[in-house]
Amino acid sequence: MSSPLSATTFRDAIKGAGVTVVEVGNWTTHNRAGHGAWGPVHGVMIHHTVTSGTANSVAICRDGYAALPGPLCHGVIAKDGTVHLVGYGRANHAGLGDDDVLAAVIAERSVPTDNEANTDGNARFYGFECVNLGDNVDVWPEVQVEAIARTAAGICRAHGWGAESVIGHLEWQPGKVDPRGPIGKKGGPALTMAKIRARVAELLDEDAPSKPSTPSTPSKPSYTPPKFPTGLAPGKSKPSARPLQKTLKAAGFMSKSVTEADNYGPQTQASVARFHNAHPTYRAAGKTYDPAIGPKGWAYLHRLAYGK
Repeated sequence: MSSPLSATTFRDAIKGAGVTVVEVGNWTTHNRAGHGAWGPVHGVMIHHTVTSGTANSVAICRDGYAALPGPLCHGVIAKDGTVHLVGYGRANHAGLGDDDVLAAVIAERSVPTDNEANTDGNARFYGFECVNLGDNVDVWPEVQVEAIARTAAGICRAHGWGAESVIGHLEWQPGKVDPRGPIGKKGGPALTMAKIRARVAELLDEDAPSKPSTPSTPSKPSYTPPKFPTGLAPGKSKPSARPLQKTLKAAGFMSKSVTEADNYGPQTQASVARFHNAHPTYRAAGKTYDPAIGPKGWAYLHRLAYGK
């Protein structure tokens, strides 16, 4: 159950759906107030005008005629897809229809076949007359069909309704056939409310918020250790053991209080032994531990210290 949108919100909902809108005269206050209820509203109803020509159709739908005063809808959807707003509030478009159909629209489920005329549809539906002779020969241009779907989707979006809230006059009132006719060309596929609702559903799905994705764990940047200094070995000062000592400290195998020096001395050897004891894969084969770091141990130690 929904209160009717304000006239400006109604207009903006249609414009926001990507439809061109023309405001005709005092449409925001042109209605059948005093001749029945307006609201709560439950859906959008689609009709065909049984007229031709945009100007003629808009005039008839705005003013009505002696037996049925206007407005005869809220908007007229022309063959070029433009929506002409002619009234807002209660309008003479739906007439009496089937209460079982209304219940289905409210529940947003498939509508049953209409077989009764016992419920005031003018109070419960927004109505759009679409320019077409309704003779099952007059063609529905694809741009007009798209505008119908977009207009309905815009209103559904504003109310939080689904596509099942959009029905045709033929689904509401026994004996009605609108809308009907071929799409695109003579002999083309028939316009059906099922097709309109399917397109409305697509449009609503496009605007639905996507499911938040689970943040991916950033991959660790690859780390390339510096080249092993050939000749690095216990008891030697060349090449300098300082880079090894600095890395042993960074990896936690040498106390930071140890003074770094070029010589690969006993404290450096003991720290390398601690590394090998923790990571025996990098010991020299056949030894309890390898006092020299070696190229593989050097590379792995650097990755431990700087590669994470």
